[in-house]
Amino acid sequence: MALRWLRHEAGVRYEVRSAGGTLRLYSNGVFHSQYNPAQPVTGSVWDLLLLPAFALPAGRPARVLLLGVGGGAVIRQLNTFLSPDLIVGVELNPVHLEVAHGHFGAAANNVCLLEADARQWLAAYRGPSFDLVIDDLFGHVEGEAVRAIAVDTGWCRELMRVLSPEGALVMNFESERQLRRAALWREPPLRRHWADGQVLTTPHYENAIGAFFRQMPDWGDFERRLKAHPELDARRAHCRLRYHRKPL
Repeated sequence: MALRWLRHEAGVRYEVRSAGGTLRLYSNGVFHSQYNPAQPVTGSVWDLLLLPAFALPAGRPARVLLLGVGGGAVIRQLNTFLSPDLIVGVELNPVHLEVAHGHFGAAANNVCLLEADARQWLAAYRGPSFDLVIDDLFGHVEGEAVRAIAVDTGWCRELMRVLSPEGALVMNFESERQLRRAALWREPPLRRHWADGQVLTTPHYENAIGAFFRQMPDWGDFERRLKAHPELDARRAHCRLRYHRKPL
């Protein structure tokens, strides 16, 4: 794998590496993000953050909030397949934002990337709600990726506050066990706000994506919407999408 870009800053080694047409972002050896414009489906965990958008009643989110931009792979996927009117990406790490702009090509007319602490930004936000909120807030400890913010009652309520009545909240967890322990689904006062909760997983990764919907999705429509895109149609031999979905 070729080294395309390197920076040392505040004790962190940042690398952008390429394998063929695929770019990968690493921080201290932790694999954060990857994207290939010729193959927008990665065949890995990042695809799972995209998929719940196809289960929304409209089949397309107009407004998206992404907490934790990383290299911007999810932004590229959203714009490739769904073209939201607005994507707001909040990222604490300025180096990640630089990589998203300069290497992953995440900048677009409908994209607003902000350098900010997600917790502080969300607490201060008083604007319009979002149809899709994605929490992909991860850091690294001793070479392992770990969630940056605990999914407790306070954090869940802040996320729910900015979600539209027909929206979906998508959260990345280190494991399905961690997902099932999260307040969002475990605590009845929070759980009653959701019409449906799903677990999305993919082979070769322990991560589990929780997708929580304000309105019950039509899963038949979901499958039809995926099949409308050759890259997401599992019937096709060259489809790279690998996922499993089950109810919480």
